[in-house]
Amino acid sequence: MGQTTQQTTRRKGWFTCFAQGTSNWAGSQSAFLLAFGSILLWAVTGPIFRYSETWQMIINTGTTIITFLMVFLIQNSQNRESKVVQLKLDELIRAVEGAENALINMEEMTEDELEATHAKFIRMAEQAARTRTGRRAAREKAVEAAE
Repeated sequence: MGQTTQQTTRRKGWFTCFAQGTSNWAGSQSAFLLAFGSILLWAVTGPIFRYSETWQMIINTGTTIITFLMVFLIQNSQNRESKVVQLKLDELIRAVEGAENALINMEEMTEDELEATHAKFIRMAEQAARTRTGRRAAREKAVEAAE
């Protein structure tokens, strides 16, 4: 059995399956059409129910409940996606020769450690910019001397 097949046959927890399936469906055209149709139906029934408080409460309650539940499903999907991306980046850092392995799992660093690492990379970027500027100036001088 190949690695891809092994990955797809692993069992996910019920909530993960539910959250991913619901998130995928919620972002679909069908979900949008269902929501739009529900709102349209609600609006059309306004005159029938004389725009009563109960009629208004139906849409308010429904949208509040759906929004409340979707927040958790979306957060679950975001957390999972973020973790996957972070793991892929960690693997790239680990696999690249010369990369700074201290950056693996840097999401576990304290704020002070993150700021120190950020400052270090700013200094490295500034140094690289100075080096590029120096090389460019040297090339321009060489071109001028050749002319």
